[in-house]
Parts: sequence; structure tokens; C-alpha cells
Amino acid sequence: MTATGFSGAISYRATAFIVAPLLVLVVIYGCLWPPGVPTAFFRLQNGAKTTEITPKDELEAALEGVSMENRTLVIAILNKAYVEQNAMLDLFLHSLGEGEDTEFLIDHVLFVAVDQRAFNRCRTLELHCYKLVTDGVDFSKEVFYMSDAFNNMMWRRTLFLGDVLRRGYSFIFTDMDVTWLRNPFSQLYRDGEDLQMSSDLYYGNPFDNSNFNTGFYFVTANNKTAALFDEWYARRNNSKGMKDQDVLQKMKKEGAFTRLGLKVRYLETTYFSGFCQMSQDCRKVISVHANCCVSMKAKLIDLRSVLEAWKVSNSNGTSNATTAWPPVKGICLHDTATKH
Repeated sequence: MTATGFSGAISYRATAFIVAPLLVLVVIYGCLWPPGVPTAFFRLQNGAKTTEITPKDELEAALEGVSMENRTLVIAILNKAYVEQNAMLDLFLHSLGEGEDTEFLIDHVLFVAVDQRAFNRCRTLELHCYKLVTDGVDFSKEVFYMSDAFNNMMWRRTLFLGDVLRRGYSFIFTDMDVTWLRNPFSQLYRDGEDLQMSSDLYYGNPFDNSNFNTGFYFVTANNKTAALFDEWYARRNNSKGMKDQDVLQKMKKEGAFTRLGLKVRYLETTYFSGFCQMSQDCRKVISVHANCCVSMKAKLIDLRSVLEAWKVSNSNGTSNATTAWPPVKGICLHDTATKH
């Protein structure tokens, strides 16, 4: 054997001596590594950054931060007109602060701001805030009923809420012109309902009512409700002259709720009241919606009167409170003793 050949043989044996144990170690490692555990997990435990972990987006972080343990929250939409001093936002927060077992709910309300002014005021008040951007649309002014801006806001709201459902979060949606007097979860049934809607007018049937109102409702996150919101939003371009609530009422009449397998309950106005049909029992009322009333000024005057009347009637505790409301008069609400 030549010197060169002898040297090559030694080199080959040395390489084999090193590589063979390494191969054995790789085989043992492969056998012992738990199935289904990605290598990214190991890198993450060591604090290293990895592109294999998808970060939460801003909305997911906001929802997670405000929701209760059961992934349920309250959602309200804000614009500039609502956040002015002594306007709707202040009254809404005041009612939560004054209501029975409602103050803790402030920590579980996601205030969705549709303009910068609303977002800034929300942050100043240290609330849970999320800014919803809509290109080419200005929601900073008071949005009047059935105006183009009103309908644009309603449809943008529907799209956003559908996104929340697809992420697996259930929620109460509330308009800002709803005064909360008691914790609504005490009367929201959990008997398999997918959707529970407030009513403008209630005639006694909790499972069939065409007079529902989309200003206050509770929706459970599942495939059926996500499909409902997708179909609801998809109809916007073929529903000229109709607001989103009208479109949903039309869908109900056409059998969409049944087709999607939804169990829908319509809330009694005895508990979830409004100016269209005012509750007559002060001990039971949970919320009051300034429906059947146009203009923010009128709504504010009447809702303040309702809140003050409720506080007076409830001042001695619920058990001693009188059944009937004290007389409340305003611009839209003429007399609580008279059924509308």
C-alpha cells in the first residue's frame, strides 16, 4: 500500500468513527421526540423568535383583553357625536355605574370607535377601545336615521360583528342610546338560543316576532350565526332604500332563520324596554332603548329622565320598589303610564 493510500484509509476510518455515532444519536433522537410536537415549540421555549408562530392581530388582542372567561363580551359603536361632553357615551357609562350589578360590565365592553375623535376620547377615559377604519367614509358627525352615512355605518357594523363571531366570541351588541339599569345576563336564557333579539313591540310569543330591533341583541358564536351575518352582509347591495334591520327582518320572513337552523328568542319589553313600548314594571326592567325617537338631543333628554325616575323608584332597594314607573315625560317619551 502506498503512503497516499495508507493515509486515505486512515482518514476514511477516522471519518467513519466520528459519523457513525452521530447517526446513532440522530436515530435515537427521532425515536424519543414526542410525535406532533413541532420544532418551533422547542425554539420558542428557549426564547428564540420564530416565523412559524402566527402573532395575534390587533382585533384578536382587543377581544381577548375585554372578554369574560367564557369568551363573551359587550360591543358598542362610537363616533364623534356620541363622545362629546355629556353626550351618549357619558350617559351610557353613568347608567352602568348606577345600575344594579352593572358596574363590573364596563371592563367587558369593547368600544369600537369609527373616527379618530371617538377613539381619542375613549382612550382618555381608559376604556377598552378599538378603532374601526373604513376607507372613504366619514362617521365623525351625527349620523341621522336612514341617511347614506347611517346605512354605511350599519353595514360596516354588520361586517365587523360577523368577523367577531368567526373568531369564536359571543357578544351583546348595544346601541349607545340604550340605558342599562340591571345586569342583562340575568334574563338572557341559555337554553340553546343562537340569537336573542330586543323588540320594538312584543305581543307575547318569544319565538316569533317581526318587530325585533337590532339595537340590542345577544348572539352566540357558532357556524350558524356566522353564516347568518355573512348572508346578511352579502345582501347590502341588493337592498337599496333598506336599513340593515329591514334586511334582516326580510330574511326572517323568507325563512332564512329556519333554513340556517337558528334558534331565535325575542326579548320581552317588560325586561328589555324601549320608547316604542315602555315596560310598566320598574322592578323588572333591565334596559331602556330610545327607539321610536329621532335626534340625539331628544334621546338624551328622555333617557336622562328615565334614569332619574328609575333611581328614585329604586332608591329603597328592589324588594321595596313600587311596580309602576313614576310619571316620566319628555320629547319622545310622553308618559310611562301609557302603553304605546
